[in-house]
Amino acid sequence: MRKLNLGTGVLVGALLTAALTGLLYLGRQLFGFPFVPYELFNWVARVLPGDVVTFGIDLMIDTMLFLGISVVDSAKTAERAMAIIQFLMGGALAGVIYFAVMKARQIKASHLSGLIMGALFGLPVIAISLVVTQSTVSLLVDLLWLAALFLLWGLTLAAVYGRLESIEGAAKAAAVAQVAAEAEPSGEVSEAATTDEARSVEKIGRRQFLIRLGAATATVTVVSGGLGVVLATAERQRLAAALDASMAHTSDGDGRSPFPNANDPVVPVPGTRPEYTPIKDHYKVFLETEPTIIDGSTWVLPITGLVDNPLMLTIDDFRNNYEPRDQYVTLTCISGRVGTGLISTTQWTGASAQEVLASAGLQDAARYLFITSGDGFYETVDLDLIMADERIMFCYAWDGNTLPTDHGFPLRIWIPDRYGMKQPKWITAIEVVNEYREGYWVERNWDEVAQVKATSVIDMVAVDHIIEDGDQQLVPVGGIAYSGDRGISKVEVRVDGGPWEPALLRAPLSETTWVIWRYEWPFTAGDHTFEVRCAEADGTPQIEEDSPARPDGSSGIDSYEASV
Repeated sequence: MRKLNLGTGVLVGALLTAALTGLLYLGRQLFGFPFVPYELFNWVARVLPGDVVTFGIDLMIDTMLFLGISVVDSAKTAERAMAIIQFLMGGALAGVIYFAVMKARQIKASHLSGLIMGALFGLPVIAISLVVTQSTVSLLVDLLWLAALFLLWGLTLAAVYGRLESIEGAAKAAAVAQVAAEAEPSGEVSEAATTDEARSVEKIGRRQFLIRLGAATATVTVVSGGLGVVLATAERQRLAAALDASMAHTSDGDGRSPFPNANDPVVPVPGTRPEYTPIKDHYKVFLETEPTIIDGSTWVLPITGLVDNPLMLTIDDFRNNYEPRDQYVTLTCISGRVGTGLISTTQWTGASAQEVLASAGLQDAARYLFITSGDGFYETVDLDLIMADERIMFCYAWDGNTLPTDHGFPLRIWIPDRYGMKQPKWITAIEVVNEYREGYWVERNWDEVAQVKATSVIDMVAVDHIIEDGDQQLVPVGGIAYSGDRGISKVEVRVDGGPWEPALLRAPLSETTWVIWRYEWPFTAGDHTFEVRCAEADGTPQIEEDSPARPDGSSGIDSYEASV
């Protein structure tokens, strides 16, 4: 059994787990079964210490920025890849353990040993998966499906081990026969020659078998995973088409009321991000590898605790029983670095938190709302903050349409001047309490207040849109500035470390959105570095010193290099 080494166990375990992953993904797309790699990754992220989780987030974002990869477009893809790699590593570990035990105890491969190994690998991850899964299939059916696949994995592992055993035995027999034939007519058979010949034959046989095994598992992985991808892509396209159809009546110039700043003379520089973010482009950040799915037809929100009239509100109750509030809102993520793309603007619609809580009847001892979400998130909101700001709402619509599933359907809260980490999505329960409890990210060492920091960003140096102004040529430079609900009084730009020059400001969509700015720079050929800074409405300058995102948001000066 010398040749059945631990490296072979790692390889076989990984190959079989790759095929298992493909089948699990196909089952997810065809029938909605749990996809164990994602569920396992989500669970690990929940139970790891906060410092470990935030270190991982920081490392992932920093790596993507270093490689020039878009965090907005690729962060979730990176997470999903890590989830699959983690699962493959688990399968490889299970494979090497099986090989090591069988080799150490000189046990012959059998169906029983394979079933035991499949159960040992599968039971823990199945249990975790069934606890955190969003599957809408019955628990029993999920269990049977997953158990069948993991037991099949174990049986296949045992069969592969047995095949490798037989290759070794056959190689030894063939070697004895070959050496004996070569020893004729003397009949003397050298043990060393037999051993060398056996090793050579076995090596060839093992390599050929492992190549065939790799081809077979690759076929299963590619076919099942490929079909799953096709189904997932078709579903995304269907949802996107439905979203486009539902939003057609609100698209610019086709039904939506003109923006409140439609007549502002300051025109965004070509290449500046859209002033109003299309829903499909709005940044997405959520705890798990996939957005939480909640059935709106059965969803009911309990508001309990220190209230005189506990409520059980449906989504229709929010829509019909409270005066709707509309607000143009810019939302940004605390994890974003200077110049982040994790910031977007759209119109929110919802019910006033003050009105909803008034109908519940707050008791004198009430001090906080403890909000829990369908993805395992939780956050505490100070009632004094809610009572001081009538704009705070329980939001059920974006852009005049139902809140998208991947942005928090059926309900999320909006709190002005706070990063997204303080604004739970997929809300499933609200408890009115008298004691403060740390929220999900606060427990993981992010800032308790999470107030938005003033920031300004250069989106574009429009070298292809030079303006002729008499004898002078001007290069338009544009971007955004944002400071929560505190407003922007000025934006300044400098080039190559020169003096700061004022930019023109376009009126914002509301007091809670970013400001589009424009600066026309006198053209000078060469390579140049552009920088931008802003000040809040009361003149408070943005923080120019560099600081990391954790714990309370990044700060510093955004710069842009361009050749003109």
